[in-house]
Order: sequence, then structure tokens, then C-alpha cells
Amino acid sequence: MTNERTVPLLPCASIDDIETFYRVLGFRTTYKQRKPNACVGVQREDLHLQFFEIAGFDPQQSYGSCLVITADIEGLHRAFAAGMRAAYGKVLVSGTPRMTRPRARKNADGLGGFSVIDPGGNWIRVFRDPATAPMPAATPAGRLAKALANAVVQADSRGSVEQAVRILDSALARPQADDDDPVEQVEVLVYRAELAMVLHDPKTAAEMLARAQSVTLTEDESERAALALDHAAELAAALR
Repeated sequence: MTNERTVPLLPCASIDDIETFYRVLGFRTTYKQRKPNACVGVQREDLHLQFFEIAGFDPQQSYGSCLVITADIEGLHRAFAAGMRAAYGKVLVSGTPRMTRPRARKNADGLGGFSVIDPGGNWIRVFRDPATAPMPAATPAGRLAKALANAVVQADSRGSVEQAVRILDSALARPQADDDDPVEQVEVLVYRAELAMVLHDPKTAAEMLARAQSVTLTEDESERAALALDHAAELAAALR
């Protein structure tokens, strides 16, 4: 048989909060009922999600999750980010809901991905379609790149932010080596700032962003670090 479609059914504390949030991301409501069981369905192009309400449900204890495979993770992330900026004045990077930014995932053969954590605490994990990625990302070689890759697995994939912080803090505490890549240093510092914001630690976030800003980069290195620097500017704006 062909043309089957699977639609995740995920828990939440409030279908109204879910409906409002997903509208921000560009979804439309396809179905909603209050009785006999409160549930809501949303759709954005070919992406369908449904949610059911549980009285007293704690999003922080949710194990709800699903995968979204797409050829254009960057385009989807940009669309979600634009919706957040329009609704909230910024991209949500801390608390619930929030969104991570696209990064290569060591535990997904180096394919890029990002996650949306919705008001129900569900992790919507967006990954690049392997069929559209002709070559896997190279295995990180530098010590800072390895630390970053390991931290991304812990925080962005497993939700273990504290473990990711320990990995990055250990790497940043070591004396800088001559062969350390300044771009990797910026990327680690910016990611550490993002994790500080997830942990509601604005002081550390500001310190990490200041350190990232102080790294001396050549013109070529600035181009390579452009995405991280843009993200740093966005984090700094969120701190104000």
C-alpha cells in the first residue's frame, strides 16, 4: 500500500495554548473539540500534528516527541523564527516554549537539525532528509569542535542542558592552544551563552557573549562565524 500518513498525537496541559503557539509558527487549525476529550489538530503544509489535553499535566515532565524530516531545515527554522519575532519580539531560546537553532548532530550522522519545545513540553525534532544531504558533515577535529558536538547531543537532542554545560565549561577552562580555531571558540562561547539563558542565568550568558565578541577574527574567519555571530546578536537583544 502507498500514500499512508502518520500523524503524531501528543499530550499537553492546554489545547488553547498549543493552538496559539502553533499559529505563531504558521500552522492552521484543522480540528478542535472540547468533549468528550479535548484535542486539537494543526497543519503547516505537509506537517500535521495533533494534541490531547490532560488535566494537571506538567510540560516539564513530558516525554512527548516526534521527528520531522525535511530537505530545508534552514527555511523551516527561518519561518518559525520570523513567526516568533512577530508574535513575541524575539526568538524564544529559553523556557517553554522555545526553539534551538540548526546545528550538525553527531548522533544523526552529522546531519543538521533543530528542535522546537512546545507549550506541552513536546520536542518536535527537525532533521535534514539524508536523501538531500549528498555528503555527511566532517567529523569535528579540534578539541573545541569536539566539545561542541558532544554538548549539542546532550542539550539539543537529550535535553540534558546541565551535562552540556559541564562539557563546554571544561573545554573553556583549559588554556587556549595554538591550534585552537577562533571560529570554534566563538561557536562554543555563543552556545554556552544560549544554554545559560535556558538555565535562566543571564549573568553568565552576558559574560559568554562578551568573551565571544572579544575573539579576534580575520575576514575569512568572520565569514565562517557569521551564523554564530548573528545568533550572538539575537541572544544579546533577548537579554536587554
